[in-house]
Amino acid sequence: MKAIRRFTVRPALPDPLSPLAELARNLRWSWHTPTRELFEAVDPELWAASGGDPVRLLGSVPPARLARLAHDEPFLRRLAEASDGLREYLTGDRWYQQQAADRGGELPRGVGYFSPEFGITAALPQYSGGLGILAGDHLKAASDLGVPLIGVGLLYRHGYFHQSLSRDGWQQETYPVLDPNELPLTLLREADGRPCQVAIALPGGRSLRAHVWQACVGRVPLLMLDSDVEENDPGAREVTDRLYGGGSEHRLLQEMLLGIGGVRAIRAYCRLTGHAEPEVFHTNEGHAGFLGLERIHELAEQGVEFDTSLEAVRAGTVFTTHTPVPAGIDRFDRELVARHFGPDAELPRIDVERILRLGMETYPGGEPNLFNMAVMGLRLGRCANGVSTLHGKVSREMFAGLWPGFDADEVPISSVTNGVHAPTWVAPEVFRLGARQIGAQRTEDALSVGGSERWDAVAEIQDADIWALRRELRGQLVTEVRRRLYASWRGRGAASAELGWIDDVLDPDVLTIGFARRVPSYKRLTLMLRDRDRLMDLLTHEERPIQIVVAGKAHPADDGGKRLIQELVRFTDDPRVRHRVVFLPDYGMAMAQKLYPGCDVWLNNPLRPLEACGTSGMKAALNGCLNLSVLDGWWDEWFEPDFGWAIPTADGSATDDDRRDDLEAAALYDLLERRITPRFYEQGPGGLPDRWIEMVRRTLTRLGPKVLAGRMVRDYVEALYVPAARAHRALDVAAAGELASWKARVRGAWPRVAVDHVEASAFGATAELGSTLALRVRVRLGELTPDDVEVQAIAGRVDPQDHIADPASVPLKPVGAPTPEGSRLYEGPLTLDHAGPFGYTVRVLPSHRLLASGAELGLVAVPAEGMGEGAGVLMR
Repeated sequence: MKAIRRFTVRPALPDPLSPLAELARNLRWSWHTPTRELFEAVDPELWAASGGDPVRLLGSVPPARLARLAHDEPFLRRLAEASDGLREYLTGDRWYQQQAADRGGELPRGVGYFSPEFGITAALPQYSGGLGILAGDHLKAASDLGVPLIGVGLLYRHGYFHQSLSRDGWQQETYPVLDPNELPLTLLREADGRPCQVAIALPGGRSLRAHVWQACVGRVPLLMLDSDVEENDPGAREVTDRLYGGGSEHRLLQEMLLGIGGVRAIRAYCRLTGHAEPEVFHTNEGHAGFLGLERIHELAEQGVEFDTSLEAVRAGTVFTTHTPVPAGIDRFDRELVARHFGPDAELPRIDVERILRLGMETYPGGEPNLFNMAVMGLRLGRCANGVSTLHGKVSREMFAGLWPGFDADEVPISSVTNGVHAPTWVAPEVFRLGARQIGAQRTEDALSVGGSERWDAVAEIQDADIWALRRELRGQLVTEVRRRLYASWRGRGAASAELGWIDDVLDPDVLTIGFARRVPSYKRLTLMLRDRDRLMDLLTHEERPIQIVVAGKAHPADDGGKRLIQELVRFTDDPRVRHRVVFLPDYGMAMAQKLYPGCDVWLNNPLRPLEACGTSGMKAALNGCLNLSVLDGWWDEWFEPDFGWAIPTADGSATDDDRRDDLEAAALYDLLERRITPRFYEQGPGGLPDRWIEMVRRTLTRLGPKVLAGRMVRDYVEALYVPAARAHRALDVAAAGELASWKARVRGAWPRVAVDHVEASAFGATAELGSTLALRVRVRLGELTPDDVEVQAIAGRVDPQDHIADPASVPLKPVGAPTPEGSRLYEGPLTLDHAGPFGYTVRVLPSHRLLASGAELGLVAVPAEGMGEGAGVLMR
């Protein structure tokens, strides 16, 4: 019989146990081992049955057990210690507060961080993959460091899908029904107790309303907007039904609610709690890009003109792109976007054409009828970055059309390499080994704050202790794999009687390789299957076998990805190898936290350079797992042969995709056969694999400090948040108006700016290293003045096509009065500081003290082809 109404009955905790409620509601428990162990002690069986979720646990503990715990003095002492520890964590000064005190108010008072998904814990399933896990780790690290962040996302009533397999290995999806009252969330309420609501206007006089739920991620509030409210019509109620579901209009409404509604939720939260209003707004991928439009609209309601508002909003906006391929960006039909804005819909004070202009692909190679969320993010953000050094380069090339006339290297997109939150991903056993060696507090500081000096002590841990730990973690993974594999086969329709073979799946003494991630084609889930006979030989080698654990989800609409999973599953079903290779369905945080520590090698073989960063290998590394990867993402940046292996790639040498996959798969097999398995099984004089253990030690000491989310968040603070806050303060409405007027004047005058003539002091075909050329450049400025521009000489080595590599710029100075024709003369010295082929050119850029870079306007004037002397100078 089905209930006609559902509600949640909360347990009444005895007064001595009341701190358990606060501990359960703050998600710090998800990365704080002592708090998790405290909850486990409440009732170990119910803790396991709850999936490690304190809210579910407390809702199921019998009153008699709670009554006994209320008089259990050892338990109450542990509870008091955990409660006091949380209070100190939430209120004490941390890195950010120390920095703020030392730097006189330079740091932003608040930062709004917007993302479509957040992977905080399996108990709050609001993530699909790497973007959400990264966002969750960003919030946790910000909390550990004391950064005054406010997270903003959506609350999906069905989350992301659960994955299972049919008998023939086809992915099947089911969507859980999530009740916010059963999650570690609280409803944001007005002072009179009413639920706080935000609303956005829809065409036809409709509204999309949302409640605001709050998750406490340590010190960081995470606001999650939920459209399943009674005042909405059925269509509006379903806007936040599931993550990445629905068609184009559904996605557009989700992104409007996230960006526009998210800003309104932050305003309400700050009004109700007194939290500092953000000075910086960080858009984690383009999904939340509409937040900039809402902030422009806020100023428009105060009577501020659009261009002035745009400059003021851009100043404090940071945009992070996570995709290296155009297909990974949300793009909407122009007419669909236009219908949802303007006088009869949302943001009525902004002209629809101005909104469209921010996102349209009005550049060579773009689709002129598509509204591109990443393009809008770049046009609305003063600061932009990719998520690894290589991805920054790829992003500059991908978006170079937005800055015509500039080389890709000059496109104003920097990079901050991702990191991972070590307290979340490091196994408790690894933490305990570190604590025994250097102390619990130093180990905790090393994982959350970083610093190479804190990791150096790993070098002192004995080989036998490291190897014993690795075997223990491998054994735990074997147990977990067998449990999950049994459940998977039962779900596929197998009877218990035919599953006895699962008791022999995997071996805690065999080299274990992990591969787990989303399953788009570029990640090449099935590359390992290119030569199945060779793979079988590796799996079943008598002396040096390997075993492989694979997991991953394909997008529900991606039949190609599902076929890859099915192909792999059918291979793993083969009785000849099923004890050595397994596919585990329903990959998520809970599985990952067992998988990373238990593997010896983490495999990553994407098509280079399509992996923006790839943080799974970082999590594995923090547990002493060695990486075996294509040089892509973070591995391209930090790879060293002392702590891992690089799979050679066939860039440029393969004539087609199949040939490339064959070459790179063969390289993978070669590494496994000739270098990796021999090293794992080779024993030194003490009976231990000494050289392998040394690689583990170097992974921890040299990679450990680099891959931390704490390092990443500090990089964001220093490289992006502080400059954005500084610009936000400098560009008040008056200064923003000045900059907007100046830009309009420069854009109008720029067609009449030109380089008329370039000459240099006499020289022949060669010149001496270290000598100096005197440059003279005649420039037409039209209605502009020398204060509006910078004239530069650009010089450096040249390639055979006369392209200047690693260029350096030298500013030239105006001399004398303008000519009757309006030209100005610029002069300056150019030092020939490179031997070999050397060349120079000159250019004119707009210049203003409030510009973020000379490329900001996308305007440049250069000499006409063949103008001037000495296009290339050979040096000796």
